Amino acid sequence: MTVSSSVSSQNAVLRVVPVAFVLLWATGFLVARYAIPYAPPFTLLVIRFALASAMMAGIGLVFGARWPRTLAEFMHIVITGILLQAVYLGGCYGAIYAGLPAGMVALIAGLQPIVTAALAGPLLGERLRPLQWLGAGLGFIGLTMVIWHKLAFDSGHLWALFFAFVQLFGITAATLYQKRFSPNADLKAGAAIQYAAATLVLLPVMLFVGVGEVDWQPQFIAAMAWIVIVLSGISIALLTWMIQRGAASKVASLFYLTPPGAALGAFFWFDERLDALALCGMGVVAVGVYLVNRR
Repeated sequence: MTVSSSVSSQNAVLRVVPVAFVLLWATGFLVARYAIPYAPPFTLLVIRFALASAMMAGIGLVFGARWPRTLAEFMHIVITGILLQAVYLGGCYGAIYAGLPAGMVALIAGLQPIVTAALAGPLLGERLRPLQWLGAGLGFIGLTMVIWHKLAFDSGHLWALFFAFVQLFGITAATLYQKRFSPNADLKAGAAIQYAAATLVLLPVMLFVGVGEVDWQPQFIAAMAWIVIVLSGISIALLTWMIQRGAASKVASLFYLTPPGAALGAFFWFDERLDALALCGMGVVAVGVYLVNRR
């Protein structure tokens, strides 16, 4: 294979992976709607993380993963896993469980690309050009347009609002921390360790709020299979791969695309409302992400 063909292949992968990640990540909002009625949220997360850890450990053993060689390398992966899995998803589920509307949860999570871009400069040395800052702003405006009709808030949601900002902290800190301290971790071994750490962190939370009953209906089993294999396996591997090979602020901007993707899926799958403002917002989001990621 010539150098030019090798570069072309790499460029093709770099174009396909973000698209695949957005499509798969957006399904998480849809599949969760099938799974949550059958199990309490933190019980669902503990089951998810435990199964995902076992799956990725098995894959790592079969395909020869490179496991951490030092305690420092191991702890960096553990911290990333706690932030990305336990804090981010725990905060998201906690906010919804405490009564905050999903639209508000998504809007607060939508601050992540802007916060990441602001912190990536002083922490990672990544500097955004003016057009990229414009793209980050447009992405948030477009996201607000997409979920505008779902926004609602009252003073009784203060604890839920706290959890929503916990999820924002988790995903932002995980992106920056992994890029800074664990950029070359093996995807298979790293995922297995991350999910194991998240399981141990959320297990006492589950016991505190109550395990509840799990209704092992075929719908729940199918939803969990998708969550574990596709979301916890493939999509997290794609996210880790992109963080290792791209600027943190650029990777973060892709999260602007997941709420519009979920809204489209909900429109076709659950017959949810999708008005002209939301469609225009999707276009604004696309322009914003393009400006952040353009060469």
